[in-house]
Amino acid sequence: MPMRTDLFTPEAVPAEVAAFNAAMAERLGNLPSVWDIGLEQARSGGFMPKPPPSPRAYDVAIGDNVSLHVVPSPRPRGVLLHIHGGGFMLGSAAGQDNMLERIADAVGVTCASVEYRLAPENPYPAAWDDCEAAALWLLEHAGDRFGAEPLLIAGESAGALLAVATLQRLRERRLLARFRGAALSFGVYDSLMTPSQALARTGVLKAKDIARIVEAYAPQADQRRDPELSPLYSYLKGLPPALFTVGTLDAMLDDSLFMYCRWLAAGNKADVALYPGADHGFIETPHPSAREANSRIDVFLSQCLENA
Repeated sequence: MPMRTDLFTPEAVPAEVAAFNAAMAERLGNLPSVWDIGLEQARSGGFMPKPPPSPRAYDVAIGDNVSLHVVPSPRPRGVLLHIHGGGFMLGSAAGQDNMLERIADAVGVTCASVEYRLAPENPYPAAWDDCEAAALWLLEHAGDRFGAEPLLIAGESAGALLAVATLQRLRERRLLARFRGAALSFGVYDSLMTPSQALARTGVLKAKDIARIVEAYAPQADQRRDPELSPLYSYLKGLPPALFTVGTLDAMLDDSLFMYCRWLAAGNKADVALYPGADHGFIETPHPSAREANSRIDVFLSQCLENA
């Protein structure tokens, strides 16, 4: 099905979305950046406040540097490996309990979110290694620890890049067969910046801030086009079905559109869900399109388990 070009016009933005965007711009337009706040304060909740913790969540240590934050399903038919966003510098495995509870209940999967090491203290490949370690642990223990063998993967923003890199590492090990699908939301797939990143002057993510984030997680400039740091340029054949979710105002718009096309060109199944007027991270906010987008993600993950 050809992509609908009318989704990118101003007229495509629903009135309630335009009103939400105007209210958020007035409320958040003058907030200091992570660099102004300072990384320590930003991580303590000054930039990405944590939602209430899930009463059923618990943590599992799986190695010296890695743990999983688990939100269980009472009758799981699969296990979701979740990788949080935050520009590789912020966020935590316990920072999306509301979302993980929703997925656990709607899809019928136990969610296990990776507590990976953060940049700039731990630049590439630390987070990549931790996510691979989590995937390998689930391949060995998902059945006996959580009661289900089929696996899914999901990630937002930086977490989507890490999810793709994890799938690629598993493919090279010939261990990808049990991963049935990937829900990849507003991911960054080019660490040298796609046009929509480089041209971003307004919204949640701006070009100058993206460039500083890249310096934190990929300080060696000559590595930034490597496949693990820029999976848009990698060999993608043999990866599971993917759903790419992104808003039309997102600085990462090109990343999702380009990766969707490359996923298909590699012979994989893929779909892209575009939301007019939505900016980066919208599915984790009260954005008017969040409910629809999250429902579509849940349906996609369910279908991946049913169709495998």
